Amino acid sequence: MSELTHLDEEGRVRMVDVSEKSATLREAIAEGSITMKPETLELIKNNKTKKGNVLEAARIAGIMAAKKTPELIPMCHPLLITHVHIDFSLDDASSSIGILATVKVTGQTGVEMEALTAVSVAALTIYDMCKSYDREMTISEIRLMQKSGGKSGTFVRGQV
Repeated sequence: MSELTHLDEEGRVRMVDVSEKSATLREAIAEGSITMKPETLELIKNNKTKKGNVLEAARIAGIMAAKKTPELIPMCHPLLITHVHIDFSLDDASSSIGILATVKVTGQTGVEMEALTAVSVAALTIYDMCKSYDREMTISEIRLMQKSGGKSGTFVRGQV
C-alpha cells in the first residue's frame, strides 16, 4: 500500500494504465445481506409482494449493475465481463437474505468492484421492492470474499 495508484505525481486523480498488463482469467466473489421483519421475508419467500418476484428482480438488477460499474465508479475500467452469477440464501432465524455475487472476466484488471456493486444493487432492489412493507430493513456486511487472477494473485477473506 505504499503507492496510491489512482494519483499521478502531482496528486491528480487518474485512471490506472493497464495497457502493459497481461490478460488473465480474473474472478471476484462478494457477499452482503439484508435483514428485515419476519413478515417481509415471508412475503418474499411466497412471492406475495405487490411488485412481483423480488429475488428475480434483484438478480437481474445485480447482473446489470456489475456490467455498469464503470458508469458509477469513476476510475473503474470498462470490462467485457464474461459471467455474473447472483445467489440468494434466505435465513428464517435471522430474518435475512444473504446475497452472493460471482463475476468473471478475462482481462487486464480485476472485477472486485463489479462483484461488490452487484451485491449492493441487488440489496437495494430488495429494499426498493419491499419498502412499503418494511422501512427498517438493514443492508449490511457488503464485502469482498475472494478474488483470483492478475499479478496480485489470490485473496481469500480470513486467510493470511
